Amino acid sequence: MSDLLELSPFDPVTERRLVIIADWLPPDFGAVGQYMQMRARALAERGHDVTLIGLSSGEGSVRQEAQGRGTLTEIRLSTRPVPRGSFLARLAWTAVTNLRLVVSGFRALRAADGILFTGSPPLLIHLLAPLKPLWRGRLVYRITDFHPECLIAARDRPSRALGLLLGLTNFWRRRIGGFEVLGLDQLKRLRETGVREERITLVRDGSPVSFGDDVVAEPLPADLRGSCVLLYAGNFGVAHDVETVAEGYRLHHRAGTGRVRLWLSATGAGADDLARRFTAQGLPFHKSEPVPLDRLAGLLRAPDAHLVTLKDAFVGFVMPSKIYACIDSGKPVLFVGSSESDVDLLVRTAKLGRYWRVKCGNAAGFATALEELADRLRTIASAAVPSEG
Repeated sequence: MSDLLELSPFDPVTERRLVIIADWLPPDFGAVGQYMQMRARALAERGHDVTLIGLSSGEGSVRQEAQGRGTLTEIRLSTRPVPRGSFLARLAWTAVTNLRLVVSGFRALRAADGILFTGSPPLLIHLLAPLKPLWRGRLVYRITDFHPECLIAARDRPSRALGLLLGLTNFWRRRIGGFEVLGLDQLKRLRETGVREERITLVRDGSPVSFGDDVVAEPLPADLRGSCVLLYAGNFGVAHDVETVAEGYRLHHRAGTGRVRLWLSATGAGADDLARRFTAQGLPFHKSEPVPLDRLAGLLRAPDAHLVTLKDAFVGFVMPSKIYACIDSGKPVLFVGSSESDVDLLVRTAKLGRYWRVKCGNAAGFATALEELADRLRTIASAAVPSEG
């Protein structure tokens, strides 16, 4: 979090009052909300008076407390889950939710010296940017996921409506006071929309948890014990590669040694799809819900390696924030994705003991990586057994 403070675009003297808008706040599951709550607390510690506005699956609430040299006010709006069955229903949910976020924080927004908003919920820029004359403070857009680019990347065919929405979004982007991006790949994408580089700051998330000596690994589920365990933790959605993982895992178990077991501590359409396929094919795996943030470090210490995936079409539009905690856990990483993604850059720079990158679509390469992972575990286990004599 110290890096976020050093690179913060807000000055605690001239921009003391800040508003941060995010989506699901802890204990609800959501990486953006987790990071923005951490960011809000760090900025308050630094001397800002911060109002954090977000969503809750429970009751709505308002809570204010002293935090370091500043104050933190959390406004939580009780909100139903995002409807997954219909694009129009999701669009309506997004529009209503964005309006509620702005209305609930309108007084704070008017008084703020600086406003930080994210890509979650999506398309919030279409409310905040047109209302810019009402805000006295600077608008800073922390791009988490690019919208509507993610919607466009998920489609098989071009959409005229989404193309028009993209044009309008880029119009408003060029009128935002400043930007924060999560990676160099995102910086490149943002420059391509016409935003000048001097208005963009690279501010990486970092791990939301620490891995001190007191962190105890979560116990492995019974059906995973004795196997080489590959963990996918977090959201497995439309931006993540299902096909390569599904086919490569099938090859490993049908034509290979089948020594690796996949643990999905995950939500999302991709996780559900994998679970259906593996069940239908009779392949061994384990699926569980994501754990609360206070158990995340223990979860990430439990497996033998971590799985991270990203489709090529989403490179620079999505940055899997889980990679920071995966790296800090010290465990090997298997990445299915492009070398153009900052995921690859971060893992290579970290110089972990072992790292595999498999191109999207290379199922055979994924199966080979699983065999090498299992071989590595066997070598480590053999070295740990004292020799006789």
